[in-house]
Amino acid sequence: MSRTGEFSTVLNWEASTRNRLAAAIDRFSGPLADLVERDANEGDTRMLVTDFLSYGLNFSKYEEMTTEYRNSGDSIDYALKLDDELFAPIEVKRCGQDLDARNIQQARRLAIEEGAEWIILTNGRTWQVYHLRSEGDDAPRTVRIIDVDLMDEAEEAHTRAVDALFHITHEAIEHGRLEELRKWREAVEPAPLAEVLVCAPVVEAIRSELRARTGHAGHIGDADEVRRSLAEDVIARGLAPDLEEDAEA
Repeated sequence: MSRTGEFSTVLNWEASTRNRLAAAIDRFSGPLADLVERDANEGDTRMLVTDFLSYGLNFSKYEEMTTEYRNSGDSIDYALKLDDELFAPIEVKRCGQDLDARNIQQARRLAIEEGAEWIILTNGRTWQVYHLRSEGDDAPRTVRIIDVDLMDEAEEAHTRAVDALFHITHEAIEHGRLEELRKWREAVEPAPLAEVLVCAPVVEAIRSELRARTGHAGHIGDADEVRRSLAEDVIARGLAPDLEEDAEA
């Protein structure tokens, strides 16, 4: 297949997946609002979550979703199984309950025991996706990768919800998009960003911009001076928030 054809194929599966997901969010918005209004119990919330996993995220109810998943020590509400292996435990809370990391302790233990890297926590309205990051011999660290509220009324909230939940659709997982999102989230953490800021291409770009701003095109500047200032002043003193405030102003 030509490169153009390959690109077109990617666009086709991604566009169709996003369209289906957007339609599912719209479809379930009414029932979800009803559940929230009457503060429905966990059982009713589970029914909506099951349908959304099936129609929105495209997981088979009968082959890839298992209810009351158990191992030797823990039991959880759902599990997603891909290729007959546990992909992600799913913990479901009632629609009116606030979510936090304490809600996934059982799922975390189960995932670690069975070698799964992902955990999904939801109350139907809020969907959170956690990654278990292995760090040497220490216990895996739980890192939240996705956090989206399907009832957020802010402008562009629907688009943001589709963009976020797209990564846990069956198709996106198969095409490696969830893994790509994980790598990006790790890349924009402080330590990796600090490394990027002092790498040679970035330092050279900063030198060029500084010469342009000062009008000293003939003075090449010293790369080590720029790198030292970045490391000792900008990064160490944490000036990023000031930069954000300047950008907003």
